[in-house]
Amino acid sequence: MTTVVPAPIDTDAPPRPSRALEVTFAVIALAMCVAYFTLSTQIELRREAPPGQLDARFWPLVLGTIGVGASVALLVIALVRPPANRDDLERIQRGGSLRVAVTCAVTLGYVAIWSVSSIVALGYRIELFPFATAIYMFLLLLVYGLRNWIGLIAYPVAVTGFIYVLFGMLLRIPL
Repeated sequence: MTTVVPAPIDTDAPPRPSRALEVTFAVIALAMCVAYFTLSTQIELRREAPPGQLDARFWPLVLGTIGVGASVALLVIALVRPPANRDDLERIQRGGSLRVAVTCAVTLGYVAIWSVSSIVALGYRIELFPFATAIYMFLLLLVYGLRNWIGLIAYPVAVTGFIYVLFGMLLRIPL
């Protein structure tokens, strides 16, 4: 006679609702959106747009304004309403904290390399954006579990090429 053993049941209780967590998240989101908005007002314009035309600051300012508004709404909701139920949250997966740390480190490196803009090697000026972006995307795909070499190569190259052609060449936005 065979005995059937039931699967182990996860007895961990779901996390309790936390007003402090919601307020903290809303304050961090507000601070980041205010910083983004402030930085978008400092975008250097090559030339002023004629009246009724859009310039390079327009969309960043619109996105910053929407972000600040949404963050203020989150903060008001976090302060006024009871904290949300968190029954649908899962436990942190193994390796999740390491992935977040690696993502932050790779992103900081990407921003540092991108700020250099270009280098001169063997008498040629080489734009770093396409190479840095493709490597950045490759590393993130690798960290988050993609193991298909075609996807690891084709996706970063295609997306980087699209961004470079659209923004760098067609719209002439300096990358």
